[in-house]
Amino acid sequence: MGTAEQDARGFAELFREAYLRFHRRDGKRAELSGASRAVLLHLSQAGPMTVGELALHLERAQSVVSEIVSQLEGKGVLEREPDPQDRRRTLVWLTPEGFAVLRADREVLSIDALAEAFGGLTAAERAGLLTTLSQLVRSNGATP
Repeated sequence: MGTAEQDARGFAELFREAYLRFHRRDGKRAELSGASRAVLLHLSQAGPMTVGELALHLERAQSVVSEIVSQLEGKGVLEREPDPQDRRRTLVWLTPEGFAVLRADREVLSIDALAEAFGGLTAAERAGLLTTLSQLVRSNGATP
């Protein structure tokens, strides 16, 4: 153990190595285009809405957003449902598959590779690693 700065440098080097070793290499991030990702992310944060409302929020033409929604609906990640407040309106919402695709898209590290590596640690070592990393993240107070 050295000074806080020396330990920070050591951590930064280990973090770089861990990132390179456990980074996802399965190509799944390419599954979503930027526009599709924007639609899914916005819906996941704002909740169900009409295509027109979604176009307004995303500052895109309604026809463009409608086409994206139709493509995503065809892939089973979005569905259209009647608005319970006004049956004349149709809302767009994520399916369970849509939430899974979005979750996988956000994963930077390979869960499979990490799980394999974690399998070589004891339960106490895993708990200690997670506790310490959590404390480190919280100690700065800055949010990503």
